[in-house]
Amino acid sequence: MARLRRTAARAVQPAVFAGGCFWGVQAVFQHVRGVVKATSGYAGGDAKDAHYETVSTGRTGHAEAVKVVYDPAHVSYGQLLKVFMSVAHDPTQLDHQGPDWGSQYRSAIFYANDEQLRIAQAYMAQLQAVHAFARPLVTRLAPLQGFYEAEAYHQDYLHKHPGEPYIVINDLPKLVQLKQLFPALYREGG
Repeated sequence: MARLRRTAARAVQPAVFAGGCFWGVQAVFQHVRGVVKATSGYAGGDAKDAHYETVSTGRTGHAEAVKVVYDPAHVSYGQLLKVFMSVAHDPTQLDHQGPDWGSQYRSAIFYANDEQLRIAQAYMAQLQAVHAFARPLVTRLAPLQGFYEAEAYHQDYLHKHPGEPYIVINDLPKLVQLKQLFPALYREGG
């Protein structure tokens, strides 16, 4: 049994996405079948540590991001990219998402390896070739150099505060869209 658990633990893969406020991005991925865990945090900056108070100034280079740990036997990296680009955020908004402005709210894919980079580049090229969006994609591709978990009060924010106006206006509609666009990937409860 211990051997089975070790094998299963090695099977999961990380993916890190930044698409505006991490509350909604985390909630979207928590509702995707095959996602083992989604954690709000910070990625993409030069500092060796990250905290909300400093990242929110926009001067650290970090973006609010979500680390998605997924099981490729149940959901592929390509499927996660589709959810990210079509539901979790708007990949055509430069350095903002909805009401949130600044480079810390940029659209970014932080790739963990060459395969993730190749898949992300191919998918973004495909989206641009078919003019999937009315405006150009501004999503940045960057190597994952580190991920810093956000403070506890940011984790599972949508589930803890479903009636908060920001959540109702900006994030709950994403869950509705996920269920509509990807019914086979959607799971209740997240």
